[in-house]
Amino acid sequence: MADYVPLSGGEEIQTVRKTRLTSLDVFRGLSIALMIFVDYAGSILPSISHSPWNGIHLADFVMPFFLFIVGVSLALVYKNISNRVLATWKATLRAVKLFLLGVLLQGGYFHGVNSLTYGVDVEKIRWVGILQRISIAYIIAALCEIWFSPRKSRDVRVGVFKSYYFHWFFTFSLSTIYLGLLYGLYVPDWQFKVPQSTSSSISSNSSYAVYKVKCEVRGDLGPACNSAGMIDRYVLGVEHLYMKPGYRNLEECNTTRNGQVSENSPSWCLAPFDPEGILSSFTAAVTCIIGLHFGHVLIHLEDHKYRLFHWLGFSVSLFALGVFLTFTGIPLNKSLYTISYMLLTSASAGIIFCVLYLLVDVFEYRCLTTPLEWMGRHSLSIFVLVASNIGVIAIQGFYWKYPENNIIHWIITRLVHQ
Repeated sequence: MADYVPLSGGEEIQTVRKTRLTSLDVFRGLSIALMIFVDYAGSILPSISHSPWNGIHLADFVMPFFLFIVGVSLALVYKNISNRVLATWKATLRAVKLFLLGVLLQGGYFHGVNSLTYGVDVEKIRWVGILQRISIAYIIAALCEIWFSPRKSRDVRVGVFKSYYFHWFFTFSLSTIYLGLLYGLYVPDWQFKVPQSTSSSISSNSSYAVYKVKCEVRGDLGPACNSAGMIDRYVLGVEHLYMKPGYRNLEECNTTRNGQVSENSPSWCLAPFDPEGILSSFTAAVTCIIGLHFGHVLIHLEDHKYRLFHWLGFSVSLFALGVFLTFTGIPLNKSLYTISYMLLTSASAGIIFCVLYLLVDVFEYRCLTTPLEWMGRHSLSIFVLVASNIGVIAIQGFYWKYPENNIIHWIITRLVHQ
């Protein structure tokens, strides 16, 4: 089996060459295709774009799918480790590279298709994002697998769960810390500033308008006063957070079609918030560890029927628990990566993986999945060129007489803004 790490861009970690797990490549390709679809079609069909706050849309499944795939791959990569220290060093180096690439792509250096400039003010650079979240979950799950997995006797008869009880203890600890910080931290009033050009209602001698958000609350899960945002503001700095959070699409923010927030909206509608923040990385890592468990089943159980039976049973259990927690008051929220959201999306990833495994690796039905398999093997390159708009920006650089006369500008003005 050729083992590899997702989003490796062709630089897979090859360990044992037997038969490649094609369904995992297909799943990764499906995830990158879904990401591109919701990114470009989301502006036309808001119902498939990210949910503004509570709730779940099609786009909200993309990140958990990638994290799940990372976990499955890590179980295969680290099933035979001779030197844990060396494996830790290599995993850390890979995570750092992925994190820095994410900072370059989403930190603000590339200004996008609406601007023909580039460069970033280091005082406003965004430190976290999609690749950064994957790198954090990757290194947590990798260290868990390197140092907690049993190495001597792995008796399948005692069960896959019992063989990796340290993994589940660590997962429970991450979830407990997450819940304790999310519901236990006190959030005081806070303030932020925005360029004066975005508002004419506040007079100021400076070039910025200062807004204050009233909180003084504990355990609030709304956009304004949740502890996840407070942690990011203290640790990362409010200037380094995502400047156009999804909650601006909520009705109370009265956001116009061109993305401007109404003057009579609550002050927090103008505030930055990062959906890939620090606290939510805890439960994102849990998704990755759940993927590890699916990889462990691949290693320990050789019969297709037993593998599928175990995966489906586990996925259905996670899905049922996620639905139960939702009805008990824990909302499905991608921005906070709540426990219910983590369970439901991880279960969905497990079910889809079961279907793809059955079709591709068991029945070898690959005539329709070959394009997705190719995309999965080159997912990082596709993410950089397409999902991060680098390829689009490169095409935009060719114009006729004036920079605005380019094919990208023509498509946006005639298809997207109409």
